[in-house]
Amino acid sequence: VILPGGPGTMDEFFEVLTWRQLGLHDKPIFVLNTQGYWDGLINLLGNIIGSGFAEESLLSYFKVENSVDALETSLKDALSS
Repeated sequence: VILPGGPGTMDEFFEVLTWRQLGLHDKPIFVLNTQGYWDGLINLLGNIIGSGFAEESLLSYFKVENSVDALETSLKDALSS
């Protein structure tokens, strides 16, 4: 789960995301985007894909949730799978 944070959080997110992309793990990744905090990051990923530096499938490796309640539901669903 990626909570609102700073450069260290972004570093960890990209590391785990890259590992997922490379097939080093298949664990779910969730981004808690409360009050649109991570909108810029999500737009950046769209720009990376749009510029041809990543495939659109990159977006399938994580799920964005906009509230703690939605995140809790997604976590429960992921753990029960």
